[in-house]
Amino acid sequence: MTETMLSDVTLKVDSSNFSKYVNNAKQAVETISERAGKNGQFLNWIGFLPENQLKNIDNLYDMAAKAKDNKYTDLAILGIGGSRHTTESLIKMIGKDANIHFYSSVDSESFRRFINSLDLSKTQFLVVSKSGGTIETTVAYENAKKVMQEFLEREDVSDRFIAMTDVSAEKSNLRRMVNLGDIKLSGCVHDDVGGRFSIFDDATIFTLAFAGVEKDDVKAMLNASLDAQKEFLNPDINANIALQQAAFNVQSKLSGKQKHFVEYFGDAFMGTTLWEKQLKNESLKARISTDTNVGPGYLHYNAEADLDSANKDSFFTFVYVTPQEKVTRAVLTGVISAYSNMHPVSVVELKDLSLTTLAKFIEFKHFETLYTGNMLRQIEGDITADNVALPEVLQPNVEIYKKEVRKAMAE
Repeated sequence: MTETMLSDVTLKVDSSNFSKYVNNAKQAVETISERAGKNGQFLNWIGFLPENQLKNIDNLYDMAAKAKDNKYTDLAILGIGGSRHTTESLIKMIGKDANIHFYSSVDSESFRRFINSLDLSKTQFLVVSKSGGTIETTVAYENAKKVMQEFLEREDVSDRFIAMTDVSAEKSNLRRMVNLGDIKLSGCVHDDVGGRFSIFDDATIFTLAFAGVEKDDVKAMLNASLDAQKEFLNPDINANIALQQAAFNVQSKLSGKQKHFVEYFGDAFMGTTLWEKQLKNESLKARISTDTNVGPGYLHYNAEADLDSANKDSFFTFVYVTPQEKVTRAVLTGVISAYSNMHPVSVVELKDLSLTTLAKFIEFKHFETLYTGNMLRQIEGDITADNVALPEVLQPNVEIYKKEVRKAMAE
């Protein structure tokens, strides 16, 4: 394996195939660069979003201070998919999740357990939905509102909810509620930023502020994001670790490997596994099936199958923070060695779990995903017209199940 470092993020991967993908890599970067910033391309997380959040950060911190009101310590986030997993991933990685709670279910028993886990006298609710009509989030909000009305013994509980949704009341029912005064505080879910790429949108920045993260640290994170984006738009595959990881993914796929397992080590990554599965599976569709685990626990339920000689369709990426303890180093060294003897393996090592390192890692994952899909489609001859958004940022198949749910609700 060779190592390439982007400041605080190091990629270790077999570089022998890089030369095969030089032209594909350049084309992928050119495609993304030309589309970034254009309406309808869902690439506004490149450049625009972190730049906008640097300008808007004072407003989001003021909103968080109003929401806390010197008496509320907990935040219950109602959202699903990217509205949840982006914020959950970051807040858990930095260890600020003790008073941040997440809910996505629709059944009554799950809701009962969730509500019973909260101290309602100290909890504010954050409702996150771009459309304002996502059924799971809508049901959660309606149920939480009823609970708070009963708990507070008053009809108006608008001061206990914050909304993050589209700015347009024509597009979002949740925005209409805000305009009617049903919810006091609100931010926005920005246009042309797909949910799985929205980790630096208002909901996450607000949550970081509510959780007590210093404003200057969040500014540093956003600036690190911008710097990393510039690095990942470098067309030189020998210098760009996102292109290198994408080439590894593509080569593994072309070698008959269909299943990509991303193995995180450390409980800090419990939320990240959910985000990466959404990011990869919504973006890459059925071309590559991505699953994620947290080690070392997963070794005692997956290693038997992973290291079986009959396993011919898997490839692996290991992600961890630079280990300080001997036992951690030994486990990582032994596991990676065992897997490398049987499967294609890449390794991502993070210097630490600081916000600046994580910003670079998040952008690495964003661009790795785009480049993997784009390079595979180039090889297949599947080229997207300039005026159409790339398949890697769309999720049309999700609408299939939603359509059936709406049909069932109407019956």
